[in-house]
Amino acid sequence: MLEFRTQGFNGYAVKYSPFFDSRLAVATSANFGLVGNGRLYILGLTANGIVVEKWFDTQDSLYDLSWSEAHENQVVVAAGDGSIKLFDIGLDEFPVQSWQEHKREVFAVHWNLVGKDTFCSSSWDGCIKIWSPHRDDSLLTLPTHSCTYSAAYSPHSASILSAVSSDSHLRIFDLRTPASVSNHLTLSIPLHAPAPSRPGLPPQSGIPPTEALTHDWNKYRDSVIAAAGVDRLIRTFDIRSPGQGPVAILPGHDYAVRKVAWSPHLPDVLLSASYDMTCRVWTDGSALGVGGEERPGNPMALGGGRELGRMGRHTEFVIGVDWCLFGAEGWCASCGWDERVLVWDVRAIMGS
Repeated sequence: MLEFRTQGFNGYAVKYSPFFDSRLAVATSANFGLVGNGRLYILGLTANGIVVEKWFDTQDSLYDLSWSEAHENQVVVAAGDGSIKLFDIGLDEFPVQSWQEHKREVFAVHWNLVGKDTFCSSSWDGCIKIWSPHRDDSLLTLPTHSCTYSAAYSPHSASILSAVSSDSHLRIFDLRTPASVSNHLTLSIPLHAPAPSRPGLPPQSGIPPTEALTHDWNKYRDSVIAAAGVDRLIRTFDIRSPGQGPVAILPGHDYAVRKVAWSPHLPDVLLSASYDMTCRVWTDGSALGVGGEERPGNPMALGGGRELGRMGRHTEFVIGVDWCLFGAEGWCASCGWDERVLVWDVRAIMGS
């Protein structure tokens, strides 16, 4: 396990470069993101540990980041003052582009993985915006009417994006549809809806809505999305059957789940980071041939999934986690409020 200290700054997001297996970007904030500056770190993984290649200071907290899919040196960041900034790590000090349209904190940015020429942002102002790095203004605004903590493009389509928000709903937008009155909204799935009833068991009662903080698209199954948040449960949904409820429910975290990320190597494995100071690796049960079975001892579980292991080396809230796309499958990075970035092998914690 490798470790780097972001002295004086608390980690909010960590992302591997899509171009280099030895480069990380970390978005951090002073004073736990409540007030003060932000700092974007560019880190290199070397034989002598983790080294700083560059950093950029910002006037306000940084809450998320995304590497450009078109330019190996560019990173876009989301800031607490409502701004979005594009940095080029080949240059010093200042961003190459800055946008200021959101009215509240920007909590997520995500680059289009297929089109590669746009990225999206979501904010506490109840809007998702689509941007081009070559334009001074946003291309499109998609209202969600609630604080939107996470937005992402589908890794399978340049025109489909999703979001989860404080009203406990997962929304799917298809930009190929007419805008009309729905603003490209094609699906709105309540995350708190009860799971389908199972033979021989009483139907589950509905769970009160809670804030949804994170979600991620499965990299192999183009209709499967995992979502999680304040109620501590990780749920997976198949957007082909939006009325079915969750396909799998994975209970286990002791506090809110702050980040989920599907493996880029295995279709049934995902990683989570939580306020309980752990990162956990899970299978959703889809590869085990036991879908729909109940886990003994936990009436909330659904789908046959289970926890495969956990990493508990962080000493504060764990906020960000990401998988490495390259090399031996299983390497990942995590960051949290303990001012530490950890790079570790998921395989080493399996069964722990």
